[in-house]
Amino acid sequence: MIVYLKNHEIDRDEWDNCIKNSHVAKPYGYSWFLDNMAPGWQALVDDDYDSVFPIPGFTRFGIQYIATPVFLQQLGAFSPDKPSPDVLNEFLEYLPGFYKLVDLCVGQKIEHEGFRITEKSNFEIDLSKPYEKLWEKFTTHCKRNIQSATKKKPHIVNDITPGQLIDLFVRNRGKEIKGIKTRDYKRLENLMNYCIKNKKGRIIGVRSGRKDIIYGSFIVETKGNKTLLLVVNTPKSRERRIGYYVVNEVIKEYSSTNTRLDFAGSSIPSIATFMESFGSLNVPFYRIYQNRLLWPVRMLK
Repeated sequence: MIVYLKNHEIDRDEWDNCIKNSHVAKPYGYSWFLDNMAPGWQALVDDDYDSVFPIPGFTRFGIQYIATPVFLQQLGAFSPDKPSPDVLNEFLEYLPGFYKLVDLCVGQKIEHEGFRITEKSNFEIDLSKPYEKLWEKFTTHCKRNIQSATKKKPHIVNDITPGQLIDLFVRNRGKEIKGIKTRDYKRLENLMNYCIKNKKGRIIGVRSGRKDIIYGSFIVETKGNKTLLLVVNTPKSRERRIGYYVVNEVIKEYSSTNTRLDFAGSSIPSIATFMESFGSLNVPFYRIYQNRLLWPVRMLK
């Protein structure tokens, strides 16, 4: 039986156990990720946490709606036993009627006439093979950039704070992205601090000879999954091809293990090409959209 639970009614231990054992154990579904990035989230739970569906519910102008939070790529249905698309379809039928607007990214492809569905790209690498075998899948362009960056011996550091990485992002790319608010950055900083403290993530950075930070990436680390949640390049790091170097080092570190490296996707062609150059495969996710608001509030986005 599927039940709707408010935030305070959710058993975090039971919830995280379901996520950990599901077929799509990405970090976004864990309670600690949701608590930081979608405070007050709600849920649909079936058969005593045998399968779950997180709901990032929000309220605006008195209207309750569901939306994908910033820095949280995808959610959906999570279940250790049942095929995820089947579970997702079932959960969507049980969404409370007071959610008149749904704009949510999910990891499962479904056919549902009540929603407009758009496919989006995400790139992943299976790191179970030895590094030498993974290297063979890199493009010639990728290998050349790695070799060029290696000659300059980038100075990798682990002492960059979440606040410093976010500041680097804002100064180099954040200004170009519309819709990210101060509270979103604060939530991201809280998540990063939580992950670092609880050994669920780390920051990899590179400094120039003058100790200035010129590159940084935040990796969320969960069982069988390493997700590049935030990557920050600067003109200097692009010039020195440092992004290629760092990703290659991560691949080396986790090669021959039961791990997937998740690039977290991008709609920017040049970034998608970078991700693909490591031999990654497109594992798409889907935006599902439904608007049952009356006009003129129907224009709410």
